[in-house]
This record gives sequence, C-alpha cells and structure tokens, in this order.
Amino acid sequence: MINLPEWLENELKNQYSKEIINKIKQGFEDKRKTTFRVNTIKSNEQEVIKELEEKQINYKIINKNIVENVQTPTFYILENDIEVRKTKIYNEGKIYIQNLSSMIPPLFLNPKEQEDILDMAAAPGGKTTQMAAMSNNKANITACERNTIRLDKMLYNINKQGANIYCINKNSIELDDFLKFDKILLDAPCTGSGTINDKTNFEKHLTKSLLEKITKTQEKLLNKAIKLLKKDGELIYSTCSIFKKENDEIKAGDKLFRIYIGDYIRKNISKDALNMLIHDSVRSLTGAYTIDMLVLPEKEKNMKYRKERNK
Repeated sequence: MINLPEWLENELKNQYSKEIINKIKQGFEDKRKTTFRVNTIKSNEQEVIKELEEKQINYKIINKNIVENVQTPTFYILENDIEVRKTKIYNEGKIYIQNLSSMIPPLFLNPKEQEDILDMAAAPGGKTTQMAAMSNNKANITACERNTIRLDKMLYNINKQGANIYCINKNSIELDDFLKFDKILLDAPCTGSGTINDKTNFEKHLTKSLLEKITKTQEKLLNKAIKLLKKDGELIYSTCSIFKKENDEIKAGDKLFRIYIGDYIRKNISKDALNMLIHDSVRSLTGAYTIDMLVLPEKEKNMKYRKERNK
C-alpha cells in the first residue's frame, strides 16, 4: 500500500468516507489499462478494428452513449499500449491514446461546427483534438499553452491528427476580455492528486504548499473564463485532483451553475469502463465517484443533467 503523507491523509479524511478513501487508495495501487479513441478526422471504427484484429491485439469497446444525444468516437480498452504503438493506425495519427477519464469533459462540452471554442490550458492536446474531431474539424478552436516545450508537444499532436486548431503561446489569463467564446474548456492546472502511484515523489511534486498555491491560480483562470464566455455560452471546468479545494470549493462568479455528473455517467457507461473510472482512473476525476463540472449559465440542457441525477 502506498504511504501517503500525513497532511494528505487528513485532507482525504476531511472530505470522504472511509469506504471511498479505500477505493481511492486502491485506485492508486491498481495497474492502469490503456484507452484510446478513434481520430475521426483521419479514420473510422472499421479501419481501426481491422488493423487491431490483423495484429491480434485484444481490445474491448466502451459504451458509446456516455452522454445522451452526443455523438462520440468509439473508445477502446487495451491491457497495455506496447503493441498498439507499433501499428500503422497509431503512427499515422488515426487513433489517439488518452485516459478514459480525460475524454469525459469534451463530451459534456459537446463542440459543434462553427462554434468559437477556447481550450485554456490545452497541452498536450488530447482534449483539444478530441473537440476538433467531435466538430468534424469545423469548430473555431483556440488553444492556449504558456509553456513553450509543452506547446511544441501539442503542435506535434495536432499536426499528426490533422486537426484545425489555432494555438497561442500565452497564459490564457492574459487574453483580452473583448474576446468571446461560445464554449470554454478549462482543464485547470492542479496538484495531480488523482494520479498518485508508487512513483510519486510527494516532497517534490505533491505538497501542501502546492495545494494552497494552485487553488489561487485555478480561481483566477475560472473567473477569467467567465469573462471570456459569450452570453448563453457553456463552460466546463475539470481537474485531475481529488481535493475539493480544487473543485467544489473553487470560488467563481455569482452566475455559475454547478452540476455533478458522476451519477449520470454511472447510469450510461459500461461496467468495464466504469470500473476503470473508479479504480484504474481515480486519476483525472474529482473524487472516486464524482466528476465535478461547472457550467455557465443555467440552461435547460444543464437542468436536464440535474434532473437525470435526481431521479
């Protein structure tokens, strides 16, 4: 069992029941499987399955209908990524290896053709290119990344997948307020507490001081996002942290309408995928069972998600 620092143990005890804490810790211990999605800009399900079967690579298909009325590419589960990285479909950018949990936020944002979309912390580009594919590569997507090295990696991934995305080497907090977007994805910088494993260096990468510092950045980014959003626009906020201080407790404008979609996903996703989200991927989820999304403003579609949860 991974030995967590005392301050981290206390954070978990203050937030979750003993049962959920045990599931979180088990998630840290479990071996992670590989998931990938079809890049529909370049390929399709038939071509991908054909090569997987020709190479005798075992796979499972995840339930496509994770979000109601949202057309999504097929998601696949593999035991590991070793063999698939040798394939033509991988090397030509026809598939993209991505954690299942990180594919969830774009599904709920549901990008459409011709919409103006902002990805505020985009590198390495997994969610960004997923949104491009979901919109048939016809949305007007702007991707911000302040770190030059991470920007280069994102540009490589974007070019490999043939996505039409405008990239800016800039902190999105510095964007001019006159810019307005229909939809914004803020996959915020965070402690990464949901990605803990036996190689985590707690003294270097996950400290109490980092938690206190990062929440200030997250609040600045979220409130900036609100300023950049068009009237009746939609905003998705996500992290790979299990701390409520980085999710539920982040302060934002009065108009922010908070919804929880964890229960909704559990009704619609396959058991194999759900098991990964709870155990194999506590990572990229705000808590073992809950995915927290912030959506602005209140719209009938958002209320429908709330009604689904309260059934």
